[in-house]
Amino acid sequence: MIAHDAETWPIAGNMLAFGSTTPDGTPVHEADAAYWADCLRQMRELGFDHIDPTDAWLPLHRLSAERLEEFRGVLAAEGLGISSISMTRNSVVDAEHGERNLADAHRLIDVAPTFGATIVNTGFMQAFTPAQAEAQWFWHAAGHVDDPALRPLAIERVRELGDHAQANGIQLSLEMYEDTFIGTPERAVAFLEEVDHPAVGLNPDLGNLVRLHRPLDELGGTPEAMHEKVLPHTNFWHIKNYSRDYDPATGAYFSAPTPLKTGYINYRRMIRRALELGFTGPFCCEHYGSDSIGVCAENRDYIRGVLASAPRG
Repeated sequence: MIAHDAETWPIAGNMLAFGSTTPDGTPVHEADAAYWADCLRQMRELGFDHIDPTDAWLPLHRLSAERLEEFRGVLAAEGLGISSISMTRNSVVDAEHGERNLADAHRLIDVAPTFGATIVNTGFMQAFTPAQAEAQWFWHAAGHVDDPALRPLAIERVRELGDHAQANGIQLSLEMYEDTFIGTPERAVAFLEEVDHPAVGLNPDLGNLVRLHRPLDELGGTPEAMHEKVLPHTNFWHIKNYSRDYDPATGAYFSAPTPLKTGYINYRRMIRRALELGFTGPFCCEHYGSDSIGVCAENRDYIRGVLASAPRG
């Protein structure tokens, strides 16, 4: 059974492309409402009716009650809603900031339902290494690797957040990312099964894996095989695509961001399969490079087209 029709399904644009500071270097959470409005208006003019503010753009947990109301007013004035709120590179088991990040996640779980959001998305990815920050594409360089000794704490804290989300009538989604506790489909499903919480599901952001310059066998197999393992557990979807190529003569891999319909993952097939398996959650379109929000708008229209052609349950 399809929960929404093709035109009303929540498909947000991620605000990540606008960055965490204004052009003059002011943190976005300290910026005036006119700046927020300008960013939001660009999304609305591209046809979005939902956004994911992401703490990499506007960390809502840092806003006072008065500023939250100010943002709520700007959002309404621009005709936009929030279907999900994503945390980015703020792991709840970060060695230095884990407890702070946990508190921030709790704050977002309280804020989310006041905006009508049904999902708070988090994960175990951490800040860029210096090499990642200098690379043309950050996935060209090695990043953080989770410490297996922290896995029990990660499970404990995710359960804690799941309890809070359930009490607030929303869900927590865990974003798949390389070299973390949920860095492959097999590891993600095993982690989720150990958490064993009805309000916690997966965000199968497998674009994060397909773009890597590594053999797919190390990551979980073909895109179809990877999705087949995680889609039954999916409650939210960061959705993006990449080209991918391999030169056997040199051993070199190549990848770059692409629109959904032209990349390595066949999203027409994957979205239809997700619906067959009961997926009802919101989508959030992401893209890196070029006119990111423009590509996200094209991807939103592509998703709506796929949803429109899907069989009705």
